[in-house]
Amino acid sequence: MAQKTQLKKRELVFLFQKDEVFKDSLSEKIKKIINKIPERNLTLSEIVNLLGNDGLLLLSALLSIVFLIPVSIPGFSTVFGVIIFFIGWSHLLNKSLWIPSNMKTKTLSAEKLRTSLKKGLKWFHFLEKISTPHRFNIVINNKVAHKINGFLVLVGSVFLMIPLGLMPFSNTLPALIILFLSIGIIQKDGIIILLGYFSVLGTFIYFGLFFSTIFLAFKQMVETITL
Repeated sequence: MAQKTQLKKRELVFLFQKDEVFKDSLSEKIKKIINKIPERNLTLSEIVNLLGNDGLLLLSALLSIVFLIPVSIPGFSTVFGVIIFFIGWSHLLNKSLWIPSNMKTKTLSAEKLRTSLKKGLKWFHFLEKISTPHRFNIVINNKVAHKINGFLVLVGSVFLMIPLGLMPFSNTLPALIILFLSIGIIQKDGIIILLGYFSVLGTFIYFGLFFSTIFLAFKQMVETITL
């Protein structure tokens, strides 16, 4: 009996410690990552190892925050979209992030990485206030939902990669998809994930209306010229 009691106590201690890890807020997770960043420059491979799986989704969210303005940032959307695509692909397949061998040794300033993460903290403080874990679990805790959520992160990254600098909100809407889904997955908050689903729907409607308007305008112009 004494041994069984000790085993149960150990299990409780283990579960408590495990729960404490999951109780870390988004900002606390980022602070821990910031504290782990060394003073020297880091290779891309080292950064991936430093961030871990949850950190990669945090990175997706941080990259998407750059585009939450109604103005396109030329060049950045394509580069960041590619990075987010690979992050989404690794999450979808439940594997480590794959990096091309020629990119693994590329270095990034530790100071710039630290500064970027610190600037993103205020956004995550806000997201923490509106997020509650384990809401609407049907879109979180099953394999189908996992695949759907990972696929939609890919969809958002593809829209972000499309070079449409002259199109208003062309980066903002895909960025919302990535931000809500990344935070929803990390926080295990189905309501935030639903906001990501609505962002996907809104993005398809917006892009569809935009391109159909362009097509109709072009068609009208051709008809006018040929008359």
